[in-house]
Amino acid sequence: MKKDWSYSILFLFNFVVNLKENNISVFTLGTFDGVHLGHQKIIRKIVNDAQDINAKSVVFTFFPHPKSVLTSSEIIKTINTIDERIALLKKFGIDLVHVQEFTQEFSNLEAEDFVKTYLVDTFHVKKAIIGYDHKFGKNRSATIHDLENFGKKYHFEVEQISVEETNHLAVSSSRIRQAISNGNIEEANMLLGYTYFFSGKVIQGNQLGRTIEFPTANIFVEENYKLLPKHGVYIVQSTIEQKVYYGLMNIGVKPTVNGVQESIEVHFLNLDKDLYHCTLKIEVISFIRNEQKFESIEALKQQINADKQYALRFLNK
Repeated sequence: MKKDWSYSILFLFNFVVNLKENNISVFTLGTFDGVHLGHQKIIRKIVNDAQDINAKSVVFTFFPHPKSVLTSSEIIKTINTIDERIALLKKFGIDLVHVQEFTQEFSNLEAEDFVKTYLVDTFHVKKAIIGYDHKFGKNRSATIHDLENFGKKYHFEVEQISVEETNHLAVSSSRIRQAISNGNIEEANMLLGYTYFFSGKVIQGNQLGRTIEFPTANIFVEENYKLLPKHGVYIVQSTIEQKVYYGLMNIGVKPTVNGVQESIEVHFLNLDKDLYHCTLKIEVISFIRNEQKFESIEALKQQINADKQYALRFLNK
């Protein structure tokens, strides 16, 4: 299967110039999919340590996901798009996000060549901080101990961050991806430390919702590698013109009307506004039920009304 990433990679070379003037940095590297609580622990340490020595905080990250290049013919769906990942890293205080296009050629770079080219010559690393299980270099053969040896050779400090745990389970991107895929949104949000979200443009739909008194905004997500929740009905929110609106979202194929193409539709509870062509950020709060086929449109309408009442009770808890 041919991969179509539908992305634009952002390289911030102007920051590299500024970094050379500053001369030193505190550095970390990784995929950082989700920028979850474990990542945030590393980010806080990087930002604080950089401030202490008047350095730049640097995250060196990759796109597309390395597993998509190395191990699979399919696209690895990710919690964040690359633009979302950059925005989150910047939001949490990182000075420079360097996005490296991950290719087979890059994957064959020996660990010491990577360290010399990027950490030493490009980012002038004073300190490198990495997660508890990080491996790097060709065949992921280099470990924290190798990085410590490179640090001694090239005169930078190395610090390892221990695993972040929630409910006695390690926080990881793979665990969060599984939670989202299974519809366990509240678990995913707990591990992320923020509400899982996606963004898309409102497009023309078949307007079935309007005929049954539940008009919907049909959302088109451009990035085909963005991980979306499993088919079902969810409670969501979106900020529109600086006001938060809550709604019901259905992801699925609308089996009651014999649909076959996946769609994302949001019925906002207290909003009557033309949203066509608007780009909305949809934050997913909680899962209500699986998508199902009803015997009639009237039965579907009754269930949507029941979903709405459930959502109102949930939001008023």
